[in-house]
Amino acid sequence: MRRSRALAALALVVAIAVVAFTGCGGDSDTSTDSSQGAAESRPAPPKSDFPSAEGKTLAQVVEAAAGPSTLVVSPAAKVFYEGRNRYPFGVFERDGSQVADAKVALYFARVPLKKGTAAGTEREKEALEEALDQPAVGPYPAAVESITTQPAFRAMTTTDDPDAATAAYVTHVDFPEDGEWRIVALIEEDGELKSSLLPSASVGAFARVPRPGQKAPLIHTPTPEDVGGDLSKITTRIPPDTQNEVDYADVLGKEPIVLLFATPQFCQSRVCGPVADVTEQIKQLYGDKAKFIHMEIYNDNDPSKLVRPQVRAFHLPSEPWLFAIDQSGRIEAEIEGAFGVEELTRTVKGLIGE
Repeated sequence: MRRSRALAALALVVAIAVVAFTGCGGDSDTSTDSSQGAAESRPAPPKSDFPSAEGKTLAQVVEAAAGPSTLVVSPAAKVFYEGRNRYPFGVFERDGSQVADAKVALYFARVPLKKGTAAGTEREKEALEEALDQPAVGPYPAAVESITTQPAFRAMTTTDDPDAATAAYVTHVDFPEDGEWRIVALIEEDGELKSSLLPSASVGAFARVPRPGQKAPLIHTPTPEDVGGDLSKITTRIPPDTQNEVDYADVLGKEPIVLLFATPQFCQSRVCGPVADVTEQIKQLYGDKAKFIHMEIYNDNDPSKLVRPQVRAFHLPSEPWLFAIDQSGRIEAEIEGAFGVEELTRTVKGLIGE
C-alpha cells in the first residue's frame, strides 16, 4: 500500500523529470547584477532539517513528504563513480524559470539488477517502481553557489541569454556501488517538505573520462596564431575570452593548467557562458601561476559538425567540464557542470599550492 501511495505521489512529476532540462538554466527574473538581486551563495542546510533515510525505503522517504512538489529538480552532471561524488543540479519552476533559493536534499535508492523491458519514459517509470522498495540513502542537503561574476567579466554571451544560469545547487553524495540509482529530492515549500523526482544516475557508466590522479590526455589546443588572429574560430564567447594564449600540448607536464571545455554560445545546459565568465575572472588573479585554456566543443563551432577531437580524447559525454592539471601532467581535480567563483578559487588554490 505504501509503495502504491508513493507511486501516486510522484506520478505528476515523472514525465516532467524524464524530459527535464539538461542542466542549470531557464528563464529567470533573477538579475545577474548583484545590485539588482543576483543569486547569492548559501551553505547547505543541516541534515537534521530533513528526515533520515536510515532503515527506510525510498517509498517511505516519499511518504514523509506532504505531497509532490511544484518544482522540478534537474541534474547538471552525468558522470558518477562508486564512492564520493560532486552532484550539481538546478531547481526550476515548471515553466522553466530558475529558482535560486530553494532548500533541498537528495535521497537515492539502487535499482535492482535486472534487464529493463522498456525504454525512455516507460523505463524511467519501471526503474522507479523497482527502486521504491529498496533501502534509501540520504539525506544529502545541497548548498547554493552563485555562478555570476563581477560585471567586468560578464560577457554578452551571458547577459544576452535570458536562459543563462545564475546559481548552481551542489551536494556531495556517496554511491555504495555501480549501477542505476533512482533519485528523489525533498524540497521545502511553504514550510512543508514536498517530493520531486530526478532522472536516474548511471554510476560507473562513463569510466573512460579521466579522473584525478591519472595522467591527463595529450591534446593540442588552438591559439590565435593558428587561426590568423580570428578568435571567433577559437571561442564562441562574445567578446572572446583570453584563455587561448598557449597550446595545451606545449605546457602539459611543465606548468599547472586550468582546462575548460565549454561552448558559451551553444551549451545545452545554459551554464557554459557563466562558467567561462567565472574562469576568465579567476584567470585575472592566478594567470601568472597557471595556464588557463578554454577548449570549444564543436568542430568549426558548429553543433551540426559533431564534437572536436580534443573533446573525444577526454571522452566527455556532457559540457561544461573543467580539469585542474598539475605541473607533472596529472589531473589534480575535475568539475563537471556549473561552478562559481568560490569553488573555482578553491580548486585553483589547491592546484598551485596556496
